[in-house]
Amino acid sequence: MPTALVGPMSAGRAVPSPASRSRPRASVPEEERRWTQEVLRPALDKSPERKERFETLGGIPVERLYSPANAPPSFDRIGYPGQPPFTRGVHPTMYRGRLWSMRMFSGFGSPEDTNRRFRYLLQHGESGLSIAFDDPTLYGIDADDPEALGEVGKCGVNVSSLDDMGRLLAGIPLADVTSSMTINGPANIVWGMYLLTGEAHGASATTLGGTTQNDILKEYIAQKEFLYPPRPALRLVTDTIEYATRHTPRWNPVSISGYHIREAGSTAVQELAFTLADGRAYVAAAIERGLDVDEFAPRLSFFFNSHNDFFEEIAKFRAARRLWGRVMRDEFGARSERSQWLRFHTQTAGCSCTAQQPELNIVRTTVQALAGVLGGTQSLHTNSYDEALQLPTEDAVRIALRTQQILAHETGVTETVDPFAGSYYVEWLTDRMEQEAQKYFDQIDAMGGVVAGIERGFFQREIQEASFRYQRAVESGESKVVGVNAYTVDEPIAVPRLRISESARTLQSRRLAQLRARRNASRHRAALDRLKRVAGTEAENTMPAVLDALKAKATLGEIVRAFQDVFGSYRERSMY
Repeated sequence: MPTALVGPMSAGRAVPSPASRSRPRASVPEEERRWTQEVLRPALDKSPERKERFETLGGIPVERLYSPANAPPSFDRIGYPGQPPFTRGVHPTMYRGRLWSMRMFSGFGSPEDTNRRFRYLLQHGESGLSIAFDDPTLYGIDADDPEALGEVGKCGVNVSSLDDMGRLLAGIPLADVTSSMTINGPANIVWGMYLLTGEAHGASATTLGGTTQNDILKEYIAQKEFLYPPRPALRLVTDTIEYATRHTPRWNPVSISGYHIREAGSTAVQELAFTLADGRAYVAAAIERGLDVDEFAPRLSFFFNSHNDFFEEIAKFRAARRLWGRVMRDEFGARSERSQWLRFHTQTAGCSCTAQQPELNIVRTTVQALAGVLGGTQSLHTNSYDEALQLPTEDAVRIALRTQQILAHETGVTETVDPFAGSYYVEWLTDRMEQEAQKYFDQIDAMGGVVAGIERGFFQREIQEASFRYQRAVESGESKVVGVNAYTVDEPIAVPRLRISESARTLQSRRLAQLRARRNASRHRAALDRLKRVAGTEAENTMPAVLDALKAKATLGEIVRAFQDVFGSYRERSMY
């Protein structure tokens, strides 16, 4: 270091320039006018900007410069970590105290296939399980059903019975490892399987920790894996919230999910607004059931997408915490600060992964994961680079996990809490995201709430239009996607393949036949009859009847059909 700099720098001050020493300090507007005239205009005359309009991925206009004029300092809006308004995080020390959970979404083939992958990931540093189920399981169809042909174990693990859940979790220390299960339509049944498997392993319901996604409203809005009409489906979610409140203090019964809303083509603002609107609907239903908000709200969690627009994603997460805290306090009267917390899991954007030059997805995933961490996520899944082509290989999923570990241990981003706080741009964008989400809340309330909006097709149309605008921008070249419409190469895609044969269906079908042959037929029939009677009432929680049906060896598909006998099925009207 040059000797001349040692004195001023050691005093904690940069040496002011001669110009700044001679000029009296002006107000911000005056300084900006001077900068515009003396610095900006000559620069623009010499070299114009790349385009006339700059905006976020979600379409929010981005100004050239942000200053106190755009985001007037209001520390009350930012606050301290671990206390309202929670803009800066729900924990006072964040990652200085504990890193986020590294939870890789995994599942394929038979229960034994996925059990081996779980053990591999735990061996390589994963800190929690995240279970991916195949389409038959997600749609409540047994593996031997004709509709399951060609799909068993292909995009997740197949679980058709309580015995399958036992095979899936064999040897996993359930009292010590938390599990996240991405399941919605039949979530109450699959959760019941998990609880009973834990009990068989010696882990009581009070010690089991984890999350069921169980966000059925999002299914009607975006992912479309629903089994019953919206209103009885909401009743079943409320049953799980009530049961978890009474019996499973370490389990999150609902993970209110914006991830699939974003994957369907929404903007960041739509993801934020629609997700929190779904959360409001679940809270209102639980309170209407008679639950005290501070009994169940601390066990609600959220699940967000982290896409490519780095600052927009960080602002989204910060705005989500602030919005949810205000909703819980002012709208639902939550007294406990824990009831006002928005705790969330993040997954990097699968829809951003490209089949072309797939190795570039490692870079995309890293940037998206970094936004999730800087936004204050509690757990994180990083997509594997080959996911636009197939379920990930072991090598690909290890690279994705190592990406998180590098962020955690080599970058320094965990050393301080909310490092972007006070950034003029980030604070302005956080405020803008909150304002735009509130406008959606007002629209949804005016039409009678989330279920009414689903029935009218409101959410579906909003997402379709946003998706169309983005696709048109990509196809026109206005929005550049590296490797797809910019910087392309004419080379074959060379990725190691993970192939899943039909053997999983053969194995699972044989097991179902054996289960049906050995179970007590009268007990099985009585359990399903009781389930239908309970479902037909409004006064009784269905979870005990679900557990009894599972103990009587009823399969996933049989329990779903019993509910459909009472509730009917649902066909969404087409949207154009």
